[in-house]
Amino acid sequence: MHAVISGAGIAGPVLAYWLCRYGWRVTVVERAADLRAGYGGHAVDLFGPAVDVVERMGLLDRVRENRTRNDTITLFRTGRAPIRLDTAVLATGIADRHVEIMRGTLAGLLHEASRDDVDYRFGTVIERLDGASVQLSDGSTISADLVVGADGLHSGVRGLAFGPEEDYRHFLGAYLAVYTLPDVLQAGPTVAAFNAPGLAVAVYPTQEPGGSRALVLARTSRLISRDPADQREAVRDLVGDALGPRVSAVLAHLDAAEDFYLDDISQIRMDSWSRGRVTLVGDAGYGPGPAVGGGTSLAAAGAYVLAAELNGAGTDGVEAALRRYESALSGPVQHSRRVGPSVLSAIVPRTRAQVWVAAQAMRLLPRLPRPVRSRLTSFGGGPAAMLDGLVLP
Repeated sequence: MHAVISGAGIAGPVLAYWLCRYGWRVTVVERAADLRAGYGGHAVDLFGPAVDVVERMGLLDRVRENRTRNDTITLFRTGRAPIRLDTAVLATGIADRHVEIMRGTLAGLLHEASRDDVDYRFGTVIERLDGASVQLSDGSTISADLVVGADGLHSGVRGLAFGPEEDYRHFLGAYLAVYTLPDVLQAGPTVAAFNAPGLAVAVYPTQEPGGSRALVLARTSRLISRDPADQREAVRDLVGDALGPRVSAVLAHLDAAEDFYLDDISQIRMDSWSRGRVTLVGDAGYGPGPAVGGGTSLAAAGAYVLAAELNGAGTDGVEAALRRYESALSGPVQHSRRVGPSVLSAIVPRTRAQVWVAAQAMRLLPRLPRPVRSRLTSFGGGPAAMLDGLVLP
């Protein structure tokens, strides 16, 4: 049995690892020319079932060794004293087990765990699909038993198998920007947070000495061009001087950032994410949306569930396994659609009054009884319900 997986980020290597354990041959193709491991990307959260998945892969100790160590968040407010909070408090209402790690670091660990058994082809994409047969951009053709799109929000596999992205993408009214810059804030080992109506900026240290990562979340109904120069200007326009001189110093490094990334925060909503022997995993077919929490966990756990359903399935059993996979994920996927809007409401308040309420909540959370704290940090219950529905085989 041979599977072709598009995407070497998180879900792709998890799925590849387990399929190889179950006796499959696996080819993973990735558009990027290299792995983009190390300190790249932004910090991602592994909650509950995703922690269980990396533990079953024998990687939990290494994941914990390489966690971000961003153990506190400090909210800076112009003319007022900062508010500091342990980040563990904010995860109270989501899951009991939680690890934060840089996306590139996690991708590197997953690749290392699977590379000896998997045929990885970087700088390669699927150009044509004919059932489960694929034509690759490197000129080769593979008659596979399964094709999986684990290639993110703008999935090429989804486009080939299901049609235009516009048919499935639901824009949540906000954008995410991420880039690396020097440690200009000198805030120490904490996540430096700033917010204003419609805006949230977080700057946190990376494990690379002297480096930090900026994450900008901005509400807007406008559609931003995909031209990098236009995107940087759009971020400057959206943030302006609303967050004071510290954030202005962060924006001053926007043009110099070689890893600047911007994308809309959207969800892919599909009634079914399998067709024949082609299926999707993670943001390619479902998920709460980038940067709002839980997407990495849903993708990793979804990949594990898919592999488990395929274990022992012959060629004639692949489509039945995909139906079982969709059935197992239907509840969590439905819950995931509530996560994006509810988390955005909490972390990117719309009004000055909501900004003030969020600051007061930060101040009060550590003093509250755990049941009350759990309720207030559950983001409307969506993330917890999504994770609780992820029952691993």
